[in-house]
Amino acid sequence: MARLPYRDADELAAEDKPLLVRPVNLYRAMVNNPGITRAFLGLANQIRHQGVLDGRLRELAILQVGWVTRSPYEWSHHVAIGRGFGVTDADLHAIAAETRGEASGLEPIARAVLRAAREMAEGADALRDVTFTELRAYLDEPALTELLVVVAFYCGVVRFLGAAGIEVEPDYQPHLNAFPLPSD
Repeated sequence: MARLPYRDADELAAEDKPLLVRPVNLYRAMVNNPGITRAFLGLANQIRHQGVLDGRLRELAILQVGWVTRSPYEWSHHVAIGRGFGVTDADLHAIAAETRGEASGLEPIARAVLRAAREMAEGADALRDVTFTELRAYLDEPALTELLVVVAFYCGVVRFLGAAGIEVEPDYQPHLNAFPLPSD
């Protein structure tokens, strides 16, 4: 159960109504503080629509954070969002395999991105030098910087989702049913 109330656009001041252009539960809870929501959406929109990092790689990194942290909301939403950026069923299965240390069939850059996301989700200083060096072989500095910010941002998002008890909406539940998180 959500710990913060979900707000609807009709409850907001006129200047805040556009914050719920996508009235998903994350934004409906976050809009309890419109200024924070504006700042959050600024970075979220930069990441999704104006970034330099390949969209599929970005979504794989976000999905890996959702998988490692067992965040049903993040995982289900980015299974859906990732489709628009080329994420396949095979990619989704590969995230589980890579997390278990098994062969996945992914290309080396995707494997390095997933490894970096897993390591960063483990802790603030958990990104190993060898992983960072491997990423540098594939990504230029703008893309590498963006990847690190994306993973850090979504590590924060999943913490907010969990702390606030944000629930998966019925429209996203089928994605979670089709690709369930591990129960362990």
